[in-house]
Amino acid sequence: AAADGLGSIAIDTTQLNMSVTDPTAWATAMNNLGMVPVGLAGQQLVTDSICVPGFDPSLSMMTGITPINPMIPGMGLVPPPPPTDVPVVKEIIHCKSCTLFPPNPNLPPPSTRERPPGCKTVFVGGLPENATEEIIQEVFEQCGDITAIRKSKKNFCHIRFAEEFMVDKAIYLSGYRMRLGSSTDKKDSGRLHVDFAQARDDFYEWECKQRMLAREERHRRKMEEDRLRPPSPPAIMHYSEHEAALLAEKLKDDSKFSEAITVLLTWIERGEVNRRSANQFYSMVQSANSHVRRLMNEKAAHEQEMEQAKESFKNALTGILTQFEQIVAVFNASTRQKAWDHFSKAQRKNIDIWRKHSEELRNAHSEQLMGIRREEEMEMSDDDSGDNPSKKLRVDDSALAAQAYALKEENDSLRWQLDAYRNEVELLKQEKGQLFRTEESLTKDQQLQFLQQTMQGMQQQLLSIQEELNNKKSELEQAKEEQTHTQAMLKVLQEQLKSAKELAEVNGHDESQANEINVLTVALVNQDREKNSEKRSPGLKSEKEALLIGIISTFLHVHPFGANIEYLWSYMQQLDSRV
Repeated sequence: AAADGLGSIAIDTTQLNMSVTDPTAWATAMNNLGMVPVGLAGQQLVTDSICVPGFDPSLSMMTGITPINPMIPGMGLVPPPPPTDVPVVKEIIHCKSCTLFPPNPNLPPPSTRERPPGCKTVFVGGLPENATEEIIQEVFEQCGDITAIRKSKKNFCHIRFAEEFMVDKAIYLSGYRMRLGSSTDKKDSGRLHVDFAQARDDFYEWECKQRMLAREERHRRKMEEDRLRPPSPPAIMHYSEHEAALLAEKLKDDSKFSEAITVLLTWIERGEVNRRSANQFYSMVQSANSHVRRLMNEKAAHEQEMEQAKESFKNALTGILTQFEQIVAVFNASTRQKAWDHFSKAQRKNIDIWRKHSEELRNAHSEQLMGIRREEEMEMSDDDSGDNPSKKLRVDDSALAAQAYALKEENDSLRWQLDAYRNEVELLKQEKGQLFRTEESLTKDQQLQFLQQTMQGMQQQLLSIQEELNNKKSELEQAKEEQTHTQAMLKVLQEQLKSAKELAEVNGHDESQANEINVLTVALVNQDREKNSEKRSPGLKSEKEALLIGIISTFLHVHPFGANIEYLWSYMQQLDSRV
């Protein structure tokens, strides 16, 4: 059975009674049907240059590799199917009840409609009138498993296969002339026309399959996203006295400190601290503070490990430099005339190249070592350099020359560093003097700006006080006018009272009525006097008092936190000694 993408089909060779006199035609017919020719003896169908030499089907049992049939088209082992422009050679197909004769190869291939998605049903037209469902099934079951045959009274039917690839094999039979038995009756023959049919069941199954594939793809993507998504942070429990007690114990444990400090921070940000839980939170904060010393000790330990690693690296670098010096010494000894004359020209050239390369590497390593020493000297302070003398390097006698060279370079570098330090100190002194000057000028400018702002505020307040004085003056003038008006009214009333008294005496009224009139007049006069006094009282006595009030308010505006009365009096006495 073929194991390619089109599926597999099982064929019983006893059902096909075909002439195999021409093996090439047989192979062509089977290849066009998409079936592998099995049990065929005679001429070799595929050349040895195409097939895998010595192909063993049982290879998969030992290696676990899926077996590959070298006869499958499209696998690179069998030539691809012939192109469409080359006419396909079709042969006669003999069945039990009928015979299929191929169409004329010179005619164009039969036309077909566009293939619907998920098509498993074919339309078969041009059937003989006497063809039955059994004969149709016998012919088309060679293409695959048939699930349903719907035959019409007219000469056509619809055949539904189990898989989609079986439709392609059925389309191959389009154009064949079908003859039932050996009869020559017109009702026993017909030209088959096989085409794609559009069935609702096929389309529904195709849609279901597409939805299933989409669900699988979504599930696969979701699983991939879940796998790549970073893990969620652990949930923070809500605050309670029991949880707070457990958290306090965790804060004391070094291994659980990072987890516990996160919970404590979340609780504080949530606003769990209140008057009742303040002491408990304070103890937890105190426990967190106790870890500062531990962290500093760990940092110091890591720094010590780093210093040890640097020291070991420096020692290893020193040993490598010593060996380089020994190698260079060997090359220098070889270049002397005593040994140089015995080497050939090629050997001398190689020794010279090796010597130059070794000297370059030695110089690079010595510069690296000097750079490490310079960094250490820059990090060390003057006191530390006096208390802790530099460690003596233990070198062999052969490394004395390298040590002297290194000391000379170190001396030169120190001299250059000293000159650079002197220049930096002078620049720093100059910059410091400029900074002092700029700071003094900035403070003076700030003071001047502050004084200018205060003066402007005082001027504005004085202007406002002058406006208030003008308003008061206008109010006083209005009060005076009202006072003159009331006095005139009093005179008029007094005259009216006198006339009233005279009339009363003439008419002979009682003295009690006259007394009541006198009391009324006195009350009116007293009310007018009280009104006049109230209107006069808000006014200020002089402009001097208004000026003093404006100065005092300005002084208090400059001192927003208040000022002592003696301090205020001393400030006012500077302006006016008579205060």
